[in-house]
Amino acid sequence: MTDARIRIGIDTGGTFTDVVAVDEVTGEVATTKTPSTPADPAEGFLAGIDKVLGQLGLGGEAITAVSHGTTVATNKLLEGKVENLGFITTEGYRHILEIARQSVPDGYGNSYFWVKPDRIVPVDRVRTVRGRLSVTGEEIRPFDEQEARAAARFFKEQGIKSIGVCFLHSYANPVHEQAMRDILLEEYPEASISLSSDVLREYREYERSVTTLVDAAVKPNIRKYVENIAHRLAQFTSSEGGTREVPFYVMKSNGGVLSAAEVVHQPITTVLSGPAAGAIGAARVAEAAGVAKVLTCDGGGTSTDVTVVVDGEPALTTEGSVGAYPTKIPMIDVVTVGAGGGSIAWVTPEGTLKVGPQSGGADPGPICYGLGGTEPTITDAHVLLGRIPPHLLGGEIPLDVEAARRGIADLAERLGLSLEECAAGILEISAWNQANALRQISVKRGLDVRDFTLVTFGGSGSLLACRLVDVLGLQGVLVPPNPGNLSAYGLLTVDVRNDYVRTHVRRADRLDHAEVQGLYDELTAEADQALAREGFAKEERRYVRTGDLRYAGQAFEVRVDVPEGPIDYSLCARVAEMFHNSHRALYGYDFAGDNSQHVEWVNLRVTGVGPIRKPELQQIPVGKGLDAAVTGTRRAYFDDEGWVDAVLVDRAGLGAGDVVEGPAVLEEFGSTIPVHPGFTARVDEYGNVRLNRQTKSNHAPSGSVAAAAGSTSETTTSSNQASTTGGRLR
Repeated sequence: MTDARIRIGIDTGGTFTDVVAVDEVTGEVATTKTPSTPADPAEGFLAGIDKVLGQLGLGGEAITAVSHGTTVATNKLLEGKVENLGFITTEGYRHILEIARQSVPDGYGNSYFWVKPDRIVPVDRVRTVRGRLSVTGEEIRPFDEQEARAAARFFKEQGIKSIGVCFLHSYANPVHEQAMRDILLEEYPEASISLSSDVLREYREYERSVTTLVDAAVKPNIRKYVENIAHRLAQFTSSEGGTREVPFYVMKSNGGVLSAAEVVHQPITTVLSGPAAGAIGAARVAEAAGVAKVLTCDGGGTSTDVTVVVDGEPALTTEGSVGAYPTKIPMIDVVTVGAGGGSIAWVTPEGTLKVGPQSGGADPGPICYGLGGTEPTITDAHVLLGRIPPHLLGGEIPLDVEAARRGIADLAERLGLSLEECAAGILEISAWNQANALRQISVKRGLDVRDFTLVTFGGSGSLLACRLVDVLGLQGVLVPPNPGNLSAYGLLTVDVRNDYVRTHVRRADRLDHAEVQGLYDELTAEADQALAREGFAKEERRYVRTGDLRYAGQAFEVRVDVPEGPIDYSLCARVAEMFHNSHRALYGYDFAGDNSQHVEWVNLRVTGVGPIRKPELQQIPVGKGLDAAVTGTRRAYFDDEGWVDAVLVDRAGLGAGDVVEGPAVLEEFGSTIPVHPGFTARVDEYGNVRLNRQTKSNHAPSGSVAAAAGSTSETTTSSNQASTTGGRLR
């Protein structure tokens, strides 16, 4: 029997399942992709494991642990497939979901044109129960057991099996919610129940209610999905026909992982599982490369996810949403735009070109896949313009260029454009869609986008990298090795993380330090118990304290660190100073020194961290010349130059220090990097490709090719169009 030594990360996307395996003995890394199987994701999951183990010449018994990023919860919410859901709340609050925040979304200056969306639970499926707690958790009115039983029986009669419970002020005292759960289990044991005091012990009833209902909505799907994969994995990893329990972790939205056994009790924590893994992987790569300020761009088949990383730490938020649902849990601050490889180009009734958010997905996919797709997509435009090869995954999936040409030709005719203008227009609109998302995550957060380097990954993440540099004025672009598998790699670099919160609204000058210390101790004890269940030794467990603070009267808070040590006047003064500094960085002003403006503590938070062994990033050998990396040329279209003969470069043949000057196309198994004219691609010591605009001193004349030994440049011209051979190599 082979000794277990392989850790595997698997990120299941809408089109492909990405797999990375690390040999903990030799440090060898193997990567692969396999088509996702939406009908049964476990099939694609296990096919990916089998494929990557085949590369290493090992069997399932060699696996020590598997970490997984899933889109099950995300897709359910994005597609609006929330049904068979009920809600129980406090008497008098039946319409809390209908009232919501009484606000009209941005973009609807005149609310007359805004149509209120359907609520996550229609009012006829909401039941109320008498009983009332004060803001401090004291019982004002006793819990009405008869009304609780009537509510439970109503949902049983209606066959509504997923039920969310959110009572007023239960964040301060969960006793009434726990009594409701006990009655539901007694009257309706088949029901799946989510309590707000378990999901989000934080004030603001509307957000807490919706977050609890989202948890209830995805709980049956996540439980079924995770338990199915865990069972199949146990069978796969046994060499003797039985089962072998292998540690199986699921990525959480907060940048950590959780065991499958625990995640079924916290399903809402997985709503941004996939994007979080990519952001963590990008943070690790950028930190090793010495890049402090990073914008990440994770391009997939359906969408592009972007986020901010500063000093190796992705930005976190509790003000996020998934689809139409505000989800107030700690999550990496991700903005998603419908600009993936499968995003469909279409014409509005007014006759203008639009791209996305509709997508061809994995089935039928783009026209060039040959699986029945009939609407042109971003991938079709790229393959038509020669910016990607006529195949995917190293030739495993051939692409039908002529079919893509016919599809875009039909669109071009409707728009009155040439074939090239139409395809280039599709890519230009896609680039601006991505640029707007990047501005939203940076400029709208008070950050100067021009200070940042873009890290691109995912199958389509790097295809528009050069254009984004020009549109946004970025410092440059970093493309890590195997960018199509970076999210899967990120899964192997994250620790177990559990978040705990308690609302405690007090002015800083009126804090009872002993009371705050006690609350932090309670939260730490909860985190400690969770880490113990995960199998971490006492000496391995770490705890991070934070607090949400604001100026009294403000509606939103700023999160700051609460350093280690006893909660006393000195420590709280340091926290207040950090709050002033953070507020000034975010909003451009603060009230430090103004005694009329009081600092107010709102939420206390503790994150329990269980460290997991991380694979080391490997440096690559110095380049030995580029002759072996050049595989030929291909006609490619770039807006400024028209059609050129771009040099094709096998990225695997490049070494540290090698430089490629555009126009060129760098190709590898899971991704492609078009290097536009006027750009330079340099390989660093970790194998990252660094894209930058050429300076005047090193800008090669358009149309030159210089091999490693130094060849002469040449330009060929036809009678009707200039054709440039590009891609200076040195």
